[in-house]
Amino acid sequence: MTALEAPPTKTNSLVLTAPLSGLVVPIETVPDPVFAQKMVGDGVSIDPTSQVLLAPCDGDILQIHSASHAVTVRTAEGIEILMHIGLDTVALKSEGFTARVKVGDRVKSGDILIEFDADYVALHARSLLTQIVVTNSDRVAEFKPASGMVNAARNSILELVLVGETTGSVQESGPTVTSEAIVIPNPVGLHARPAAVLAQLAKQYQSAIRLHRGSNSANVRSVVAIMGLEIGRGDTVTLEATGADAAAAIADLSTALRDGLGEEGAAPVTVAAASVAQAEISAPAPRPKSDDPNIILGVAASPGVAVGNTYRQQRQALRVDETTDSPKDEHRKLDRAIDQAALEIESLRAKVHGQGDPSKAAIFAAHQELLADPELMDSATSTIDQGKSAAFAWQQTYTSQADQLARLKSELLAQRANDLRDVGDRVLRILTGVQAEALVLPANTILLAEDLTPSDMANLDPTRVVGFATVAGGATSHVAILARSMGIPAIAGIEPRILDLADGTSVILDGTKGRVRLNASVDELEQTQNRIVRQKAKQAKDLEHAFAPAITQDGQQIEVVANIGSQKDAEASLKVGGEGVGLLRTEFVFMEASSAPTEDEQEAIYAGILRVLGDRPMIIRTLDVGGDKPLPYLPMAHEENPFLGERGIRLGFDRPELMRTQFRAILKASTAGKARVMFPMIARMEELEMAKAVMEEERQKLGVPPIEIGIMVEVPAAAVSAERFAEQVDFFSIGTNDLTQYTLAMDRGHPKLAPYVDALNPSVLRMIDLTVRGADKHGKWVGVCGGMAGDPQAVPILMGLGVKELSVSVPVIPAVKAQVRALSYSHCQELAQQALNLDSAAQVRDLVPLEEL
Repeated sequence: MTALEAPPTKTNSLVLTAPLSGLVVPIETVPDPVFAQKMVGDGVSIDPTSQVLLAPCDGDILQIHSASHAVTVRTAEGIEILMHIGLDTVALKSEGFTARVKVGDRVKSGDILIEFDADYVALHARSLLTQIVVTNSDRVAEFKPASGMVNAARNSILELVLVGETTGSVQESGPTVTSEAIVIPNPVGLHARPAAVLAQLAKQYQSAIRLHRGSNSANVRSVVAIMGLEIGRGDTVTLEATGADAAAAIADLSTALRDGLGEEGAAPVTVAAASVAQAEISAPAPRPKSDDPNIILGVAASPGVAVGNTYRQQRQALRVDETTDSPKDEHRKLDRAIDQAALEIESLRAKVHGQGDPSKAAIFAAHQELLADPELMDSATSTIDQGKSAAFAWQQTYTSQADQLARLKSELLAQRANDLRDVGDRVLRILTGVQAEALVLPANTILLAEDLTPSDMANLDPTRVVGFATVAGGATSHVAILARSMGIPAIAGIEPRILDLADGTSVILDGTKGRVRLNASVDELEQTQNRIVRQKAKQAKDLEHAFAPAITQDGQQIEVVANIGSQKDAEASLKVGGEGVGLLRTEFVFMEASSAPTEDEQEAIYAGILRVLGDRPMIIRTLDVGGDKPLPYLPMAHEENPFLGERGIRLGFDRPELMRTQFRAILKASTAGKARVMFPMIARMEELEMAKAVMEEERQKLGVPPIEIGIMVEVPAAAVSAERFAEQVDFFSIGTNDLTQYTLAMDRGHPKLAPYVDALNPSVLRMIDLTVRGADKHGKWVGVCGGMAGDPQAVPILMGLGVKELSVSVPVIPAVKAQVRALSYSHCQELAQQALNLDSAAQVRDLVPLEEL
């Protein structure tokens, strides 16, 4: 058989009218290499000012993407015109888009194809730039794009001079080679970008190549045909090639498909288990292990000491039938179970929100997002269609995905597997009709478990559970966060032998040091219990004097303020002597919402807190999220190391409308009280200058008075350059949690390294000293808002270094103020100088023994 030839065509031209109003942009300048390098095809881009996509010519609808962000029209001449609204809009999964046509429809120039919400897309996608490209560009001899502004359906945007005759060189003769099954790893499947890369690779070969998905197939050289298969993440495909170079084509294209075609966030997936790529899998970090049989070690998850009797939690065994005779009924069962689970999670979220802790409520808001994950539903639905019961399909789906998460390198992401299991277990119990067993625990219980879930924590009775230890989890898990907010001492990642202890065993659990003491003598138990009693008595005394100012014995005043996330936190802080707010974590405002909060919504929240505080100051930290703590409605590209990626102010620069909306809300609210603002993750002077410029621009538009501006010092670069930064800011606030892990290059949630991530390490203290000295040279003040500010062994060192403000969690405000009143400032200065010349955090802590506090 000879090479195929395309039918001859007459030389003519085709004029496309503008599908949108806006500014014409050369395709080569689009900030996406797949479009800029014309892998999809040649054409133009437009920066739209309208939000209704119109047909640029007469033709038939050849393809419309399931996410409704892209559509292809084929003209009578056979020219295929792809219109792709925005960049990375496939991740929006049709949110903000409404398709007004379907495949096979015949349209006239100017007919409505897609309507979209430009504000929503601009806020949630990388760009609104809309590409108009010819996917079979080999049929076009010359492209003549317009320039400047165009009006939809009125001006031409692109003239195409078509070729007179085209000759293909695709072979259909020769050997046929078929690939092994390939699982697609791309986060949202083979959309335009990876499809274009695959098509370009295929054009390097002479063989005829087709991509098969089930009973459907497509010519691999056609981007539109590939997209028409609607291949999603996790789908299994095969390649088939016929021709002299078929073997080489299959080998290269198979490898490219398995590797994700160069797309971010795509890791190879095996067919056997559809497991996470080996590049993303790592053996768990070695656990702390004790050589003393009477000491069991783990990771400190929530501080405090407790004496009690052990109780081992046993998980309910759920019986699941595998098969069904009616998939239709099982689909309905799953839908009802998910709806019921959603109501239960919302009830839990409302319950913890009512307790005034937005960080706890945000955890259950994240559970709601997990429950709505389309990948979970798609996988479970597919399994039901194979004759499996809803319970079996759901169990297989969520346990498999949780296991994949648990194997990820990132400790933070791996610990989210527990959240997925929590959500999955809830739905499974509903499907099997099994009620969750209520834990009836005796007083003074030390709860032991393989793992606990956020739902377990929400239902825990803190009057009976005095502490807990889990074999799984870490210091950054949601369970650990909940334990700290509830004031329950806890240990995570503890040695598994803890579960061998018989119920009722008397133990001492030290959540601060991450260890459990066994076989303590009667005297040891009595001494520990007496210490706990003395601590409670001291807490009562501190609370009694909480409203007295924090002034040292020799007259140095320290401002003691609160770290908060809500108005209820602010109200609580005033009841225990708080002198203002040193950190308002505005990310909680965003985490609790299902979409980005509006300017008015944010203004009302910030102004409400300022009115509660009266004339007391409040520092508002601008949005501090990123790859390590993402927002469900804010799509972000996969980052190999999110702690060193796009987070804090860097995210604001990438999402300018999100940043400007918050800046306007803060400025408008600032008139309600004594507001200050600070920017997170500042590492370069340019970042500070850009953020200040945007803030000033918005301030002038609103006509409100200037506001004090500071930065978080949480990376070594900011501390080292503090003297230069001090010229541009009104204050510094040191985030010691991040500053410590960045200075020591250690993840504070790492089970093996966590004991060494101590903010009293002399290297960290020298960073703080640099910051204070740099600030002093320009008459600026320094506060500390990290966990170190509430550490009784750190307080005198920080004061001695010259820190003027300590911003702490609400419950410890009275204790910190009482400690300051008992100290001599001159002695603190002596301690600080000694600490700077030591070699380890342990040596520094020896300067301030806990017994003396």
